[in-house]
Amino acid sequence: MTTKGRSGIKLRDQAYQRFTRGLLEREIRAGQFVSQRELTEITGMPLGAIRELIPRLEADGLIRTVPQRGMQVAQVDVRLIRDAFGFRVLIEREAAAQFALHAPDEALRRLKDEHEAVLAAAAKGATPTLIARAQAVDDGMHATIVDALGNDIVSNAWRVNQLKIRLIRQSETRLDADLVAPVMRVHLGVIDAIASRDPARAATAMEAHIAASRDRALGVGAGAAAGSMATARSPRVRASSPDIAGTRSSRRDDPRAATPRDTRGGKR
Repeated sequence: MTTKGRSGIKLRDQAYQRFTRGLLEREIRAGQFVSQRELTEITGMPLGAIRELIPRLEADGLIRTVPQRGMQVAQVDVRLIRDAFGFRVLIEREAAAQFALHAPDEALRRLKDEHEAVLAAAAKGATPTLIARAQAVDDGMHATIVDALGNDIVSNAWRVNQLKIRLIRQSETRLDADLVAPVMRVHLGVIDAIASRDPARAATAMEAHIAASRDRALGVGAGAAAGSMATARSPRVRASSPDIAGTRSSRRDDPRAATPRDTRGGKR
């Protein structure tokens, strides 16, 4: 039986939180092979908690056991990209429609104000602090809309999927300050569609937004502005226009090139 830490949270749950934080901070990377010992180093949790953590990570699709090689963090490939973004469409299309029908006016005003504030600040020049703020506003909008469904099972499943989206976003790229404003404008378009109180229009706007992000991750489609902050191509996925991570890609757009090289070993 897993004991609890000082915070009252079970050690295995703390280990899960620290694992996910490692993904967000890029201490753990897509395709990386890790051992239980390395996971204890990354998370700072005892081995017992790590042993209980592994089945949960496997169930969530975040790691898999490779015979004779050990545990591997989910590999970014075409199937993962399609599955993860497809899951987002299933959840967020309906969430946007319901938000259009039931969201209070003040919630819509708050989302709009947050985006417009970032836009106003970006006009004076994007800084690392502003980019981080824009990312939080981006993530926060989607989480707000999904959580408004009032279904904990859906919200939890969506958050696990967002970890896979985070893996997809990991790449050898930098975030481009020039794309902060375009992304905020696209989000404002989605918010306006929701504010129309037309559920079909809201659902269509959200689906188009997510589909554009998916296509960019696959290296197809045009226009970085329709995606989310930090929606970057995989290291070998190319697009014909700047992506949200701020790199300029070649014209090669073969999605078969989406699988990056295995990252062997543990923590970098």
